[in-house]
Amino acid sequence: MNNKQEELIKSWLSFTQFHETVLKELEHSLQQNYKLALKAFYVLLFLAETPEKQLPLQELQHMIGLSQSAMSRLAARMESKNCGVIRRHGYGDDRRGVYTTMTEKGEQFFEEVLETFEEAIEKTRQNSDFKVNLKILNSFNKQS
Repeated sequence: MNNKQEELIKSWLSFTQFHETVLKELEHSLQQNYKLALKAFYVLLFLAETPEKQLPLQELQHMIGLSQSAMSRLAARMESKNCGVIRRHGYGDDRRGVYTTMTEKGEQFFEEVLETFEEAIEKTRQNSDFKVNLKILNSFNKQS
């Protein structure tokens, strides 16, 4: 290996370790405060970003990176009576597709969760490794 390759590998490993640290902090904060998995947060986030607060279930599945069965189980948990933050339904005359819509309860819940998300990100941002890893990420961008 030459010096450039060694530096690239070292930077990549540092970045991936930092990424794992941030993910663990987010997962821990969301789980501790709301009993919410990070994948469920992503469902709410992607729904909140749409004007109608709805997306096809299959599209959500691809955006989050889950199998069809895992996405169905997650949606069922999020739709259940004790949670109720999303609703699954057909769309018009198209019986092939299932759509997922964020409920009003889901919108309110998401606003609360965003505060915890922001706090967790801010906590990791204050870590000195954040600045180092941001530089690493920028160096990858410059090399491409």
